[in-house]
Amino acid sequence: MNRTIEQDMTNAHRTFAPSESDLGAFIAERLLEVENFLDVAVTQASRLPNESSHHLLNAGGKRARPVLVLLAAQFGDPTRPEVVKAAAAVELTHLATLYHDDVMDDAPVRRGATAAHLVWTNSVAILTGDVLFARASVLSSELGPRAVLLQSETFERLVLGQLAEFSGPEDGTDPVEHYLTVLADKTGSLIAAAVEFGLLTSGAPEDLVPIMREYGEKVGVAFQLADDIIDLTSTGDASGKTPGTDLREGVVTLPVLYVREAAEAGDSAAAEVVELLDSDLSSDEALEAARSALAAHPVTERVRAEALRWADEAIAALDTLPAGEVKDGLVDFARQSVSRVG
Repeated sequence: MNRTIEQDMTNAHRTFAPSESDLGAFIAERLLEVENFLDVAVTQASRLPNESSHHLLNAGGKRARPVLVLLAAQFGDPTRPEVVKAAAAVELTHLATLYHDDVMDDAPVRRGATAAHLVWTNSVAILTGDVLFARASVLSSELGPRAVLLQSETFERLVLGQLAEFSGPEDGTDPVEHYLTVLADKTGSLIAAAVEFGLLTSGAPEDLVPIMREYGEKVGVAFQLADDIIDLTSTGDASGKTPGTDLREGVVTLPVLYVREAAEAGDSAAAEVVELLDSDLSSDEALEAARSALAAHPVTERVRAEALRWADEAIAALDTLPAGEVKDGLVDFARQSVSRVG
């Protein structure tokens, strides 16, 4: 067993099985099946697409979305082979977005590895993402028409979210509301699709779909808000990417929006931070000055509180579910999505 699979199994077991529970062991075992399925799914006959497709897969990752597919499937028959195929399709979709995002953001590192566009070229990275999207679509087609529709609608939201982020808020639109909508499309939609795929492929009761969809959307926003903070406060070793990358690339995040709001409202400390953010951040010294100043400003704590609020709302969406280990696992997942920021 390679080191990446061992790490992913351990992470799943710790998340859902602090006391060696049957559910935690089952999720870990199924995650190994997903990992093996992914390796086969991205394999290509030609050297270049095979190497580029395996690049981020071999870099590891939390496999958070496949875990959610497997967990949601507990409401039906989680042993169905379609569940593993759905989990792989969701992860391939996620991996594809990472290839594209890194090109758009000119990110140098992803999951601790050199970004694919720097290993090869922008064109190779974009085409690799396209190949992974295609593979995800093939897997979805094997799960039936409803799975194809879910995959297509999710793909559309991912792209529209990216376009909305690129274009920015229209005149008269609240920038914060616009940003949260972007997060719901870019991140929340795929996490919501993950739990819905789990329900669909396991034959779970239909009335669970709106409950789990709301949970997934809100967890997704909480997860991304936590990432906004991690970009400011973590070390590169912990986050897998260079701290402050979003700032250097001009990527709008909630801490940046909040600090600009504070500056416009007359907060002199916020105005100093904005001045640093608007300066030339090409040098590591300038980037670090801007990053540390923003991280130290109270708006960062405000974003942390907002992330916790979204996680709490996700948990509240589960109120009508029966108590038990599956519900506990979903609650733990929501909490852990934001516990990464302290």
